[in-house]
Amino acid sequence: MAENWERARQECTAQGHDLMYHDYDTNTFGTCRKGGEPGHFVRGRFVEHRCIFMPATIDPAEAETKEKAFLAENPDWASSPGETGQ
Repeated sequence: MAENWERARQECTAQGHDLMYHDYDTNTFGTCRKGGEPGHFVRGRFVEHRCIFMPATIDPAEAETKEKAFLAENPDWASSPGETGQ
């Protein structure tokens, strides 16, 4: 797991992943391949986490700017808890 967009991009490069993300349910950053959404299992059912994804090719400062713009346009998105079972 990474602590910011910069570190997530570094991990993408090192692991050859396509995407970096900010997971709002665990408050972490990470990387994955397309189709590899972060989440966990609850009683045998997979629950996706609320994440903002960015391509690994994007500059970390731009990712942060886009994330802030998304959150400004969708203020309830991050404040409403997902169905995470946590």
